[in-house]
Amino acid sequence: MGDRVGSWNWTHRDPDYLPPEIDTTKPSIARVYDAFLGGKDNFAVDRAVAMEGMRHFPDRGEGARNNRAMLFRGVKYMAEQGIDQFLDIGSGLPTMDNTHSVAQRINPAAKVVYVDNDPIVLAHARAILQTDERTRVITADMREPGVILNHPEVEGFLDFSRPVGLLLVAVVHHLADAEDPNGLVDTYKTRLAPGSYMQLTHFCSCAPEMRELEAVLLQMLGTGRARDMPEIVRFFDGLDLVEPGVVHVPEWRPEEPVRYPLDLGGVCVAGGIGRKP
Repeated sequence: MGDRVGSWNWTHRDPDYLPPEIDTTKPSIARVYDAFLGGKDNFAVDRAVAMEGMRHFPDRGEGARNNRAMLFRGVKYMAEQGIDQFLDIGSGLPTMDNTHSVAQRINPAAKVVYVDNDPIVLAHARAILQTDERTRVITADMREPGVILNHPEVEGFLDFSRPVGLLLVAVVHHLADAEDPNGLVDTYKTRLAPGSYMQLTHFCSCAPEMRELEAVLLQMLGTGRARDMPEIVRFFDGLDLVEPGVVHVPEWRPEEPVRYPLDLGGVCVAGGIGRKP
């Protein structure tokens, strides 16, 4: 894919094709996130959520871009540690780069499975399936770990007896407390072999404006919860945190100097990477 990820139109011979199972009258998490990033793969209903969110949380989409940048730094770090297979759950629509291109720049043999519950992700990924035999995409919901972990495109493609890089980037905050997010994350961690890594990022309630954004997302999208830093740290229980630990995403192994104090786009998402001993 390389530099072509700025738009997904090239994935279809007919650029006006839209799979019938995609409901353009309801907002989608993947498409709303794409709208926050300034992408083109979204509809008016998705842009309405993003615009209302930015009205209450005026970070100009910096939080989403910071989160995306940490994803790439994390994948690069894991690949440099020798991880050559990745499970990216809640992958969404790539906009400026993607997990498999980052990993495969370091190790061309790296394998990646993308998982998302939005059928538009699978529809747009057909070109990946046709052109890259080391990449797979499935439609599934992270709330059903058994479905994902036992899926033939996952279990038959990734070797769970060896270390895996598990990516839960900006997805766990779409789970309500009643859905036992800690238990779900633990289920995935249990399946990982020693030496595996987990990268997780999550909306952080470190700024009062986050509660306003949370209210917009819950009202218009039905999901999206901010949690405090200790709650986010607990998702890494049983793992050895990679330095600098769980921090605001611009602070995680930055490649450029971090400007302090962090602005809204800097404090709204926190995360880290843990290694399974």
